[in-house]
Amino acid sequence: MVTAETAVVLPVLLLVLAGAVAAVVLVGAQLRCVDAAREGARAAARGEPAAVVDDLAGRAGPEGAAVVVAATGDRVTVTVSARVQPLGPVPLALTVSASATALREDGTGLGNGAGLGDGAGLGDGAG
Repeated sequence: MVTAETAVVLPVLLLVLAGAVAAVVLVGAQLRCVDAAREGARAAARGEPAAVVDDLAGRAGPEGAAVVVAATGDRVTVTVSARVQPLGPVPLALTVSASATALREDGTGLGNGAGLGDGAGLGDGAG
């Protein structure tokens, strides 16, 4: 009798465990996207060139993360997104993303052709 009950309950427990592992992987990737977007926004606010912002955010984010930098007036927004396979080889991929916005610091190249002030390289999604 116990063997039959175990045979019924064990697959359910394995599914619950797989779901919990997938949730932890997704939350971890989401947190890395948040941290990467925040780091990229801070770098952009300091006036770093778009390539440097892409590199910093790309390294802080999950593997294969895409970075998009957009500047509007005195604000810069960095969005980091990544496709995550929470169950490894199982063909289930979800996208996690995060955005961070920061105010440009004074004297960060607004209008002088340096950094993000000229709009060069913004929104190209390369990362």
